Amino acid sequence: MIISPEPMSAPDIYKLMTGIVVPRPIAWITTLSADGVLNLAPFSCFTFVSSKPPMVGFNCGLRNGQRKDTSINIEATGDFVVNIGDDSMIEQVHRSALDFPPDISEVAELGLDSLPSQRVKTPRLSHAPISMECRFSQKIEFGETGAEFIVGEVLLFHIRDGLCNNNKIDTATLRPICRIGGPNYATLSDIISMQHVGDVRTGPS
Repeated sequence: MIISPEPMSAPDIYKLMTGIVVPRPIAWITTLSADGVLNLAPFSCFTFVSSKPPMVGFNCGLRNGQRKDTSINIEATGDFVVNIGDDSMIEQVHRSALDFPPDISEVAELGLDSLPSQRVKTPRLSHAPISMECRFSQKIEFGETGAEFIVGEVLLFHIRDGLCNNNKIDTATLRPICRIGGPNYATLSDIISMQHVGDVRTGPS
């Protein structure tokens, strides 16, 4: 099968690409509106873009032709928190993607608890095994659909006790979730180590 994207609509290309680019980690992002409403939304086009300083980025598209609350809030306050959920939180992650009005807090609606952050105004999720307090760095627009790639500098990491040793996260204990095509999620299966093959260095030397 050969598919040419030129005649395809943006939603059809989105469905195709989100089934190809898998699995995707999920940034469960809290933001604070100018009126003080705590917003929560999941974003699976998410990665880190720099290690020094630590920076993460995520793609924030439009909803019904309008900017999402997450983007509006980050522009208003200049910060956000990336929370990483575990496999016990899949339903709450999925439900947080529903279209709540801007004056309704998804955190409260889903029965989640939050804690004050130390370096930014936006609170973090208290039960998330990992949270990263981020200061907004830059926004880059891509394509014809108004998608924004938002980058933030991580000012502080919150990591549950027992998850990190010598700056390495125990992924099996973290039990992260990922997004695949459609309303579908996946969890870790077997972890395959290539340590016996050779020393493949990652990051700057």
